[in-house]
Amino acid sequence: MMETMGKKVAIIGAGVSGLASIRACLEEGLEPTCFERSDDVGGLWKFSDHAEEGRGSIYQSVFTNSSKEMMCFPDFPYPDNYPIFMHRSKLQEYITTFAKEKNLLRYIRFKTLVSEVKKRPDFSVTGQWDVVTEQDGKQESAVFDGVMICSGHHVYPNLPKSDFPGLKEFKGKSYHSREYKGPEGFKGKRVLVVGLGNSGCDIATELSYTAAQVVISSRSGSWVMSRVWDDGYPWDMVYINRFDCFLRTSLPTFITDWWYMKKMNMKFKHENYGLMPLDGTLRKEPVFNDELPARIICGTVTIKPNVKEFTETSAVFQDGTVFEAIDTVIFATGYGYAYPFLDDSVIKSRNNEVTLFKGVFPPPLEKPTMAVIGLIQSLGAAIPTVDLQARWAVRVIKGTCSLPSVSDMMHDIDEKMRKNLKCLAQR
Repeated sequence: MMETMGKKVAIIGAGVSGLASIRACLEEGLEPTCFERSDDVGGLWKFSDHAEEGRGSIYQSVFTNSSKEMMCFPDFPYPDNYPIFMHRSKLQEYITTFAKEKNLLRYIRFKTLVSEVKKRPDFSVTGQWDVVTEQDGKQESAVFDGVMICSGHHVYPNLPKSDFPGLKEFKGKSYHSREYKGPEGFKGKRVLVVGLGNSGCDIATELSYTAAQVVISSRSGSWVMSRVWDDGYPWDMVYINRFDCFLRTSLPTFITDWWYMKKMNMKFKHENYGLMPLDGTLRKEPVFNDELPARIICGTVTIKPNVKEFTETSAVFQDGTVFEAIDTVIFATGYGYAYPFLDDSVIKSRNNEVTLFKGVFPPPLEKPTMAVIGLIQSLGAAIPTVDLQARWAVRVIKGTCSLPSVSDMMHDIDEKMRKNLKCLAQR
């Protein structure tokens, strides 16, 4: 046991995943060094009035979709006076306070870019990595016994321009939702939002109060949930519990499908609002928006199918209808992933999904000394999820917890991907 003490671990990113990883390393007696390219902790939740390269970007009005009781670090509850669903500024305050009170800042090197992570020549024996960083124009290399990638998945925008014929001829403005910061400048404008995810719905509802008309184009529909659920309780306190999970995994599929669709349609019938998912039984991550149904029924937001093509001034949808005189198109089309500091052979992908065991470990590595923290999107809060991921990953890197064989890990990944293929085909 003693020989594992003092192993050095490089942590890339100082968002909630990075902070959880620093803390987990310290608890297990490892030596963390966290590299953060910006000047502060928070990652995605650190607001900037412009999108910054290599960092997550959010808009001014973002609120959490998880309640504070369900999204704290296990040993660090939110102050009582914080609202149940928090503005992004409150969450950033919490993250900063956590980092200070847990004494994590001393382990972070700010304004430091990780430019390369590569296996050492003796990796198959030692499991060590060479980590090359850049700060103030100076390059530095150091050896680490483990690497934890905590750079998130809201960094590299997915903008499939080739999927939209005629977009090059469109004369209005068009950009990814990553660039959107607020409703200023949209008064009286006609706006098309492509994508029915959380960002797309948030942006559309916000703009509907100032823009002349907002249209959302959706390829496959989505379930829309309110933050306020049964009897006025937060949705996650009602929905995410062991008993419901037991029922969902134990009862026959036709019963759970019927119950799931009944619950999702409880507040309003999605079909009447043009929101019904193509396959309503798929457990895709729902959208959380308290205002969208009201904005649709008031006519300030209109739901349309996928865009068939663009013209110089308009969009033609798959149903043949046309949205004329568009001023701006905002593509809320999600994010891809990229690790520009890594060789492509380290973390592979299939079907546009990263090949990671339980969303954390690259299976083919000779030594399990690299982990990806916070990449998965779970139904529920990210903070307790990444906290558990970090605790597990650190124990594996330390050597006190082992992974299954490569073949068993690949089988687990194959099963997960098989279940997701149907869902992926509908996105």
